Amino acid sequence: MSTVEYRGANQTRTLFGQVMWYVAATAGFFALGSYLGRGLGNGWGFVFFIVAFGCLIGMQFAARSSPQLSVALLFGLGLSLGLAISPTVVYYASADPQALWQAGGATALFVAGCGAFGYATRTDLSGVARVCFWALLALIIFGVVLIFVHIPAGAVIYSILGLLVFAGLTMADFQRLRRSTDLNSAPLIAASIFLDAVNVFQLFLPLFGRSQD
Repeated sequence: MSTVEYRGANQTRTLFGQVMWYVAATAGFFALGSYLGRGLGNGWGFVFFIVAFGCLIGMQFAARSSPQLSVALLFGLGLSLGLAISPTVVYYASADPQALWQAGGATALFVAGCGAFGYATRTDLSGVARVCFWALLALIIFGVVLIFVHIPAGAVIYSILGLLVFAGLTMADFQRLRRSTDLNSAPLIAASIFLDAVNVFQLFLPLFGRSQD
């Protein structure tokens, strides 16, 4: 291995550790937000979703100019999403706590499995990422339709399709992590992986909740 290849491999390992630390810390802020927001109504949830979106947009501009601000916005993203999703978490914690823990465990296994495949595979997954992006937009439209139109087992179909979409996105994000050597990209990659995990968690919740009926 040449000196350049060695430095590149070393930077990749450093980036991987940094990203995983950021993901874990952001998940901690998410858990804190879920706890602090346990008394909030659904209206506040929408407000904090807007705040989370603002943090995500801010990270795009801060990634190069101020890495420290980018990390702070990443943690703000985790905290605000925790506050936004807190009403859902509180509902399952009181009505079906087993589903909550099952969804959490399934999310960890799902992200670990898809992430390991995406990190290890030599196949270029950029095409998969593009397809999953458009599939995600179609899924959002399908979700809006479900609000107004009753489709038998629509919620189950939505969750299963969503898991397929985020399987592809998670694999692509972990491949991007393996291929990148830019340490300044760590917060943005961590945000992508964290958002994958949060969405997978929310998709698993109704599936495990229904399994208890």
